[in-house]
Amino acid sequence: MRWLLYWILAASSIGQALLQNTTTMPPVLAVSEEYIRTPYCKWPCECPPDLPVCLPGVSLVTDGCDCCKTCAKQLGENCTEADTCDTHKGLYCDYSRDAPRYEVGVCGQMTGVGCLLNGVRYVNGQSFQPNCKFNCTCVNGDIGCVPLCMNSRPPLVWCQNPKRVKMAGKCCEQWICDDSKRFRKASPRHIASPDVLVYGGESESWHNNCIIQTTPWSPCSKTCDVGISTRISNDNDKCKLLKESRLCNMRPCEVDIVQHFRPGKKCLAVYRETEPKNFTISGCVSKKAYRPKYCGVCTDDRCCTPYKSKTIRVQFDCPDGTGVSWNVMWINACFCNLNCRRPNDIFADLESYHDYTEIMN
Repeated sequence: MRWLLYWILAASSIGQALLQNTTTMPPVLAVSEEYIRTPYCKWPCECPPDLPVCLPGVSLVTDGCDCCKTCAKQLGENCTEADTCDTHKGLYCDYSRDAPRYEVGVCGQMTGVGCLLNGVRYVNGQSFQPNCKFNCTCVNGDIGCVPLCMNSRPPLVWCQNPKRVKMAGKCCEQWICDDSKRFRKASPRHIASPDVLVYGGESESWHNNCIIQTTPWSPCSKTCDVGISTRISNDNDKCKLLKESRLCNMRPCEVDIVQHFRPGKKCLAVYRETEPKNFTISGCVSKKAYRPKYCGVCTDDRCCTPYKSKTIRVQFDCPDGTGVSWNVMWINACFCNLNCRRPNDIFADLESYHDYTEIMN
């Protein structure tokens, strides 16, 4: 009996000790760590005063914060919610390598259908040139091409027989005016070389291992009286591109050309002085007298411009006893048309070409 009482008291002491230890020890809890994302976007927007200058072929886009213009990230570059990938090239930001944060990704190519052309397969987004005349891009199974032969334009409306010909050493054909079909035989001094007849292109020839390149003369800086016309040429001993100038006079300002119209006509294409006279520039007078041709005027919306001219060298005597020589534009023929332009009009080349019927009157 005494042994049983001792066992009960011992068990009670052990139970109290266990209960005391259980109440004093804190329970083990699962601790969860909360991740704080890096804020790449900040509002209100603070953009630099000047737009960034992107490398050729890199798109200038609005950032992912819808705040500022930025250069789009390219294939393989890091991207964030602010630095977006170039969607114009089918790129997207792949965050799979940054799990579980998903903050910084890498620009990858969207999977798309490739293209097949002439037995050659191109991947989606690939740019290629099937020939020298086109630059193409594969976009999800479709091929879009941009023509590269954009500088060649038809001759102006005065040319009744335009023709496209293959030029030596050039990929793109050039427009020329085929004078061989004209009924009126031109005198030898009016026949220009094929390089001169090419409209809008550079005259090109070989000279002492140098490819001679010359741009067309610019329009005269003045619509009447003496002005300046310029061009760029490397036709010199050093084969160096230089700016050349020549004097030009479209028509005299003091002469009323309208009074010389024929009855019933609204235009006079060419006006010529009745008597020879000397050229005068800055007080210097030409040694010889000339009887030049000028472009006339119209009473309607048409304007008269030269379509055949050449450059002559004129010697001048100056009041101080010195002499000087100038290149002068010599007009051979003009025509009246609706393709009017002001001097130094940089947008004139965007104008459309009009029908030949406009100059039939």
